[in-house]
Parts: sequence; C-alpha cells; structure tokens
Amino acid sequence: MGHSFEYPDCRLAAGYAAAFAAARRRFDTQPIDDMRLSDSSGWSAKRMTLAGEASVSGVGTFRGSERRTITFAPSDRPGWWIRRTDMPEQLDTAVDIANLWTSARNLVLRSGSPHNYLRMVEHIIALKGGLGLDNVVIKTNSGDPPLFDESSIPLVEAVERAGIVETDQSATYVTVKEPLAFVGNRGDFLMFLPDDGSKKLRLDVAINWRTIIGDQRIVFDVTPETFRYGAYARTNATHRQYQLAKTVGWLFADTRNLGYDKDNILIHGRKRWYGEPRFPLEGTNRFLEPVWHRATLDLLAALSLTGPDRFVGTVVSYRAGHTQDCDAVRHLYRHDLIKRMV
Repeated sequence: MGHSFEYPDCRLAAGYAAAFAAARRRFDTQPIDDMRLSDSSGWSAKRMTLAGEASVSGVGTFRGSERRTITFAPSDRPGWWIRRTDMPEQLDTAVDIANLWTSARNLVLRSGSPHNYLRMVEHIIALKGGLGLDNVVIKTNSGDPPLFDESSIPLVEAVERAGIVETDQSATYVTVKEPLAFVGNRGDFLMFLPDDGSKKLRLDVAINWRTIIGDQRIVFDVTPETFRYGAYARTNATHRQYQLAKTVGWLFADTRNLGYDKDNILIHGRKRWYGEPRFPLEGTNRFLEPVWHRATLDLLAALSLTGPDRFVGTVVSYRAGHTQDCDAVRHLYRHDLIKRMV
C-alpha cells in the first residue's frame, strides 16, 4: 500500500535522541499494509452507558479447567469500574492508570486489598476506547477473566446485547499538550501527537518479528467499526513459548493452568504458522492478525486508562509493548503533559 504520512518533530520525553532517530528511519521506510481512515470517530458527543446487563463466559485464562464469567452493567458514575462480587467488602476499582498494578506480562488492575484485582484486563478495557463507551461496571467473581477462541468479539457482542445508550452528560476528552516521543532500548518508540480539533483517535502501529510474522503496519481511525474488526485478532506466542508452557510450564504455578490452546491464541514459528492465522492481506500470503491485536487490544487498552476521559489525538507505535505503553501514559499524567479539551 505504501507510505504517505509525515509526522512533526517530537520532544523526547524518555530515551535517547540517537536511538529515536535510528528507529524513526526504520519506521519511515516500512510500508503501510492496511489503512482505514474515517471522517469522524463514530462516537456520540454524550457519555455512553448500557441499557441493561449482559454476561459472557469462557474457560479461565489462568485456570483453564474452570469456567469464568464477567458481566457488563450500566453505571451512573463516569468511567469504568471493576466489581469483585466475591469481595463485597471491597470498593470498586476504577479503570485508571493510577490503579495499574503491573504490566509485566499482562495488565493487572487492583485497588484496596491485594486480592481485589483483575488480570489480563487489556482485552476487556480496550472496549472503552474502541466503542466510545464511558460508564460501565464490570462484575466478576474472580481475578481470572474468561478466554475465547474469537478473541474479544464475545465481549463486544455482550455489550451489543446489553445495548449502548446515551446519558445526559457530555463526553470529556484529553489529549497531549505537545508532540512527545518515548523511546525504548530495543529500537522501539511511541509518539503522541495532540488532537487537531476533530476529537478522534488515530493509531499508526508497526511491528517487526523475526518469525513468519515479519514486518506489519496498519493505520486507522478508532471507530466502533474498526475496533470490532480488530477485536477478532488473538494474542500470539512463538511455538517455543507455547511448547515450554505446555511441558516444563507444568512445574510453575503461573503457567501450569493456562487456558491457552491452538484455537484461542495464534502460534507462530520462524517459517510457519501453527493453526489458522486471520486477517489475510489480499494478494499475498501474509496475515495481519498480530498487528491488529497489538493495536486494538493492547495499545488501545493502555490508552483507555484515562479514567472517565476519552483519549484523542494520534499515537504512533513502533515495536513497542505493554509496559512501554503504560509507562508512557503514566508519564503523561505524572508530568502534567495531558490537557482536558474544552
């Protein structure tokens, strides 16, 4: 598809200028494989909540031998809230960067008691930013969320069953005050560019793997339509990682009971896929499932940690991951680099 975007110079918020310049040169030469732009976000100018409740169940992500259920419910309070129904003495946990416990392997939100947490929340809270859905309570009786062969599509369908409705409150938005760059130590970076007044979120996401995945890049405006499209993309693991988890992984508590299998994750090796990859790129033998997952269910989740506000502007991601995403969002708030749009 080629490349047709030029981005302004960014102030370096973290990392080294020489590393950023080298990574930018590599990024700028990487062609765009899929581009989906829109004239509007498709979001309502009002805060959105649900008309009723809807539940969805699946095998446990971390206890694959057990079924797990989460319920999406309406809320009068601004923002998303996690309610552990098995801990009625605990307050709800706000979906906010302030409550992020860890991002080492997946995002874990927690408040109050150390046991009042929900793991692997990224594939759930991404719906906040992807659907423009502002006020929600997530009810669960476990810190272990369900896992699906269709990735996050069952979650989207549960929200659709509950019905998305407007409130009488106006939506609130935040963006960065100036163009900023966060640079890692492995040729990776994130760029945050201010909203241009359109109150949209545009993502330009590129990845690079030394496996069958290879180089992939997509650019899209986040709308309910593009989010629903990307929500079908599964998380991925190398064949070596998968084999280790299913063999010597039985020796360790954090991998012994994982619910992953060859249907609910995408497994890849240096020269082949293990299972059926999704998101074929027309006219090629390439599949864009990894980059769509990275953009819609990983990066967008971190951008949904803005409390009751919708994040707008442009975010460019090159070879970045969970921890860098969350560190960048935390840095924006810690150093007063976010502004509320009026």
